Amino acid sequence: VWVPSYPEAKKPSYLNDFLDHELMAMHDPKAPKPSLKPMSHEDIDLLVRQFAAAAIRAKTAGIDALEIHGGHGYIISEFLSPAMNKREDEYGGSHENRARLLLRIIGAVRQAVGHDFPVWCKLDSGEFGNEKGISLADAKATALLAQAAGVDAVTVSAYHDTSQGIMHSESNIPHTPERLVSNAIAIKQLLDIPVITSGRIEPHSADRHIGQQHFDFFGMGRKLLADPDLPNKVVAGTPEQIRPCVYCYCCVSQIYIRQSVKCAVNPETAFERERSLIASSHANNKHYVVIGGGPGGMEISRRLDSLGYRVTLLEKSNRLGGTLQFASIAYPPNEKLLNWLKLQIKQSNVTVKLNCEASPELLSTLQADEVIVATGAKRDMPEIEGNDQDFVFSGDEMRALVLAESNPTLRTKTSAFTRFMTYMGAKTGVTGWPTAVYQASKIWLPLPKKIVIIGSELVGLELAEFLAERGREVTVIDKQKKPGKGLYIVRRLRLLTELKTLGVNIITQVSDIRIADHQVLYTDNHGQQYSIDAKQVIVAQGASGDQLLVESLAKAGHKVHSIGDCNGVGYIEGAIEAAAELAVALHQEINHVAANRTINNHSYQQHSPT
Repeated sequence: VWVPSYPEAKKPSYLNDFLDHELMAMHDPKAPKPSLKPMSHEDIDLLVRQFAAAAIRAKTAGIDALEIHGGHGYIISEFLSPAMNKREDEYGGSHENRARLLLRIIGAVRQAVGHDFPVWCKLDSGEFGNEKGISLADAKATALLAQAAGVDAVTVSAYHDTSQGIMHSESNIPHTPERLVSNAIAIKQLLDIPVITSGRIEPHSADRHIGQQHFDFFGMGRKLLADPDLPNKVVAGTPEQIRPCVYCYCCVSQIYIRQSVKCAVNPETAFERERSLIASSHANNKHYVVIGGGPGGMEISRRLDSLGYRVTLLEKSNRLGGTLQFASIAYPPNEKLLNWLKLQIKQSNVTVKLNCEASPELLSTLQADEVIVATGAKRDMPEIEGNDQDFVFSGDEMRALVLAESNPTLRTKTSAFTRFMTYMGAKTGVTGWPTAVYQASKIWLPLPKKIVIIGSELVGLELAEFLAERGREVTVIDKQKKPGKGLYIVRRLRLLTELKTLGVNIITQVSDIRIADHQVLYTDNHGQQYSIDAKQVIVAQGASGDQLLVESLAKAGHKVHSIGDCNGVGYIEGAIEAAAELAVALHQEINHVAANRTINNHSYQQHSPT
């Protein structure tokens, strides 16, 4: 592996945050162990020629423009970085020397493709978390040199100290909205050529910045994985139709485990051939009844409707959303997906029946040809000694409290004032609006100061963040070896760092968990017994698949399919992916039967006596 010079050895701070199966997936025992080689002058000359040759191939293939990637820790970025480049020749030391490789590549590429072919370069506007790395001042100087060398535009990005887990979502794929805009503005003020920027910018906000001449274009990565038609929808004036990215880092986390890209909200990403379908003339003869209005139920309903089938969606509560409603409060980006799914159902031909409990008799009345169960997981209270006390909430009780849903056991565990406030929230519709609940809970949340959460998977950790941000002292305990199951790698690296900053104490590998009088007792992995003060205990575990309805409907004679968490906890991605897979299977089955029927009819017409 070529490097400018031997880099400083750094041990990543986050290796313990990877789950065991991820560490195994990251390692390829057959792959040769890479060795580092500081580039000689001959190597540099070869690299410059290779860039020029690649540019010629791209132009010959009909590519419209080229971007020279000078960022994100790749070789050009390493030469530009004072932290990575310790050379003592004409390619190291001063800023001009560190930029020499980039300028040679720009010159060679420009000569190869001509002056009438668009060429620009991507640059890091900072090396976040690394005081010795690229600074904004460095980036400004590099951008001016690149402009003088003949690039047609500059893309403003950033990189980071890769040894810090949270930084993986702080630079080129930032979690903070508009993280790089201020850097883009600073560079734009110096240049006479267009500036492109990126980094979690919403289209309406980008439009405003472009109008104010803060930058000229904005690039997207994650958003286009979630919805490749985003630009077309913006041009058409229908931005509400854009399927939103929820910044879960499903896509980029695949890189760490050597897997192909995928998207949690768009199951067709990287599976376009397998999962993209068109409507069929045979579809309208089939009536599907979907039970459960969560993400899986809404996704399968809208997909089957778009293919031309007749769909009825049953939801036993008074609103669509399922567990996504609560997930949108704990993690606000989820609300955009919730609203998008609701809009797709509203604009479809799907018949929605709220406050409707499914039964074999109802399905017969509806004349369902086939039934799809998407009712989610069951959340039984685990067998923990002392779990029947009033200060102990199950996950369902916690969700009912926040969403003001009816729950028979919750009534005995809350005060009259709390019940009145949640009643008013439900009556006024406030609790049906996750953004309002998220904001209002910063002012009033009927939970005491010291809280212990039992369960360190996705739900437990996002709940811990939600509560800690509202001033609660939170401890998370779990029997599992490592926290964060259900969170994608990059999101987990960030969340665990944020929880530490918020003062959340996470204790794993414990046993013999018991709940006493406002205390949680446990034994650590060394056999030592401990206790934690707890004015409130929330059990955020115990979710599992629930096939009872599936079995009862099948026993009653209905043809039944099941998707989502009722088959086993798979969260949003699992539910939406299962919906896409089932839609493909059902559609292919219909078309296969129709094709066979057409063949048989044709055969009969050819060979029947006249």
